[in-house]
Amino acid sequence: MSFLAHSLSNIKPSPTIAVSTKAAELKAQGKDIISLGMGEPDFDTPQNIKDFAIKAINNGETKYTAVDGTPALKKAIISKFKRENNLDYKPNEISVSTGAKQVIYNALIATLNAGDEVLIPAPYWVSYPDMVLLGNGVPVIIDSNAKNNFKISANDLEQKITAKTKWLILNSPSNPTGACYSDKELRALADVLLKHSHVHILSDDIYEHLIFDNLKFATIAEIEPKLKERTLVVNGVSKAYAMTGWRIGYGAGSEKLIKAMGIIQSQSTSCPSSIGQAAACEALNGTQDFIKPNSQLFQKRRDMVVKMLNEITGINCNTPNGAFYVFPSCASLYGKKTPQGIIINNDNDFATYLLEEALVAVVPGIAFGAKDFFRISYAASDEFLADAMKRIAKACQKLS
Repeated sequence: MSFLAHSLSNIKPSPTIAVSTKAAELKAQGKDIISLGMGEPDFDTPQNIKDFAIKAINNGETKYTAVDGTPALKKAIISKFKRENNLDYKPNEISVSTGAKQVIYNALIATLNAGDEVLIPAPYWVSYPDMVLLGNGVPVIIDSNAKNNFKISANDLEQKITAKTKWLILNSPSNPTGACYSDKELRALADVLLKHSHVHILSDDIYEHLIFDNLKFATIAEIEPKLKERTLVVNGVSKAYAMTGWRIGYGAGSEKLIKAMGIIQSQSTSCPSSIGQAAACEALNGTQDFIKPNSQLFQKRRDMVVKMLNEITGINCNTPNGAFYVFPSCASLYGKKTPQGIIINNDNDFATYLLEEALVAVVPGIAFGAKDFFRISYAASDEFLADAMKRIAKACQKLS
C-alpha cells in the first residue's frame, strides 16, 4: 500500500516556481542569471501600507481574526467592489484568504464532486488544472490561439459545455498571455452562460489594475447582473499593490458558496495574517494614486520587450493588453541546433537553452497548456529587461 495519496500522482509542482528555484541555484553558484520567471511586481509595497501595518502591530492587532476575514477588511472589500466594479455585496458574501490562490482552491474543493468538469481556457495559469484534480474534478481545456489574442469565443465555450460542467474559469487580464476580454467579448460569453444555469463562473481578476492602451476593465458579473449569483469574483492585493508576500486575497460570491469556502478554510489554514489584513485595509481604503503610474510604467516595459523580441529572427510576439507578461512563439526555431549540437525540438528545449546559454530564465509554454510558446515576466527594471532581450537575441543567433 502506498503511503502517499493517489491524487498526488495527478499533479505536478508549479513550473514557475521550479524555474525560479533553478535560476536561484545558478545565481548562488555565481552565474549572472536574469530571472524573468516569477509573476510579481518589482516595486516595493507603498509606504502608507507598510506604515499602517506597523501601526497595527504596535496596537496589538496580532491575534487570531475571524476565519474568513476581519469586519474592517470585508467592509473595505465591499467598498472596492462598489466603487470600481459597480457590484454590491454583503459581509457574508465576502471571503478573505491567504492569497487569491487559496480563494480559488477553497471554492473548487468546496464544490467539486468526482467527475465534475471545470472549463479552463488555455493558455492558463499553471495551478488551475491541478487544483481541479485535487478536488476530484476533471479539467476540460478550451484551446485558443495567438490569432485571437489567446481568447476564447462564445462558440468555443458553447461546444465544451456538458451536463457535467460545474465551473468556467475566466482570467482577464490573463496569466500567462496578458490577454484581456473586452465588454463585447464578455457579453458574448455571458449570453452562452445564461443558457446553461448549471454552470458557475470563477472570474480571476487579480490583474485588474494592470491594463493598457486605454482599455476599460470589466468583470462578467458587472456585464451581466443575472450571472452575479453564479459568479465568484476573485481578487487580491498582491499585484496592483505590490504585496505578494503579504498573502491576502479575497473572493465575492453567493452566501452559500462563501459559507462552504469558510468551512474548508477553518479546517486548513484558519484566518489569514492579522497584519496582512490590516495592511490590505489601507491598500483598498488609502490612496490609489500610484496605481496608474505603475501601470503606465509596465506598458512602457511591454512596448520595449515586444519590440525587441519581434526583432529577433524566429521569435513572434503578440502585444498583450494587460498584466506584466508576454507570451512569444519560438516554434520557428524548431529543428535548429545549439552550439553544443543539441536540436531544439520544443518550447521546453528552447527555455532550457536560454537558461544555459543566455543565462535568462523563462517559463516554457507547455507549463501553461500551450506548447510552442514561452512566458516572460517583464516585472523587472528597464536595464535588466533590455539586457535579457539582447542575451536572447544573441543566443538565437548562435542557433544553426
